[in-house]
Amino acid sequence: MADVVNVGVNLDAFSHAISGIQALRSSVSRVFESLKDGMKNRETLEGREKQFIAEFQDNLQAVNRDLNELERLSGLVGRPSESHPLHNSGLLSLDPVQDKTPLYSQLLQAYKWSNKLQYHAGLASSLLNQQSLKRSANQMGASAKRRPKVQPSTLVLPPQYVDDVISRIGRMFPDMTIELFRPNGTSAVLLVTLGKVLKAIVVMRSLFIDRTVVRGFNENVYNEDGKLDIWTKSQYQVFQKVTDHATTALLHYQLPQMPDVVVRSFMTWLRSYIKLFQSSCQRCGRFLQDGLPPTWRDFRTLEAFHDTCRM
Repeated sequence: MADVVNVGVNLDAFSHAISGIQALRSSVSRVFESLKDGMKNRETLEGREKQFIAEFQDNLQAVNRDLNELERLSGLVGRPSESHPLHNSGLLSLDPVQDKTPLYSQLLQAYKWSNKLQYHAGLASSLLNQQSLKRSANQMGASAKRRPKVQPSTLVLPPQYVDDVISRIGRMFPDMTIELFRPNGTSAVLLVTLGKVLKAIVVMRSLFIDRTVVRGFNENVYNEDGKLDIWTKSQYQVFQKVTDHATTALLHYQLPQMPDVVVRSFMTWLRSYIKLFQSSCQRCGRFLQDGLPPTWRDFRTLEAFHDTCRM
């Protein structure tokens, strides 16, 4: 144990340095005590001033002398050796009860293990870089011949299939009216009327929904030329909130292999707004919060929540 303590440290100078610290603290304390006592127990004012100044100077000189001595001793103490792998953590080895608190041995073992892991990882990285995969033109040509054919994309579906899916979804929900328009060829635009609550314009690309705009039941959904207005937001804040939530729902319902299931799930979620102004929040139990009804619908349970209560 003495070897661990004495590495790079002059113990004799270390002991004198501790005594020097104590002497410095005593001299500093005398300075403040003289300031606290001030000029007293003197017969004349002039005598008191001279005696106070003399004592104060002596105390300051003692502080200066002790400080210089401490600086000299600190240079003789030396610094602990930095050869220990855990640096200051090596002081844990001074614990006399190693059986009860084997922290140092565990830290040393973890340090050695991490060093070995880093070393072997570096070797593996260098070997992998040397063995880079290089293929000739002939190998690339042979592999290209064996490559399986790309399956046709499901983004383009026959318009008749899209019409059939939409009509089946419309029959599922009697309180939801779905009108299908094709203003630009094969791409479909749906005008969904949900009771007397709202109207939603759903822009589709084949069976994939691109965007949705929700407006109030009494708002105009057509442009001046008689086409569906797919850009203008609702003038009511409640339907602007529903539009934002519908955009979030489009990101949630994603299943490229089964687009008809995605459309049906989205329409089921949208139909949950049939009681937009009649449902209370499932968390706070109130119908209005900041003047708005619960505009959020859970994607799985379709329960109603205020925008701040769903967190």
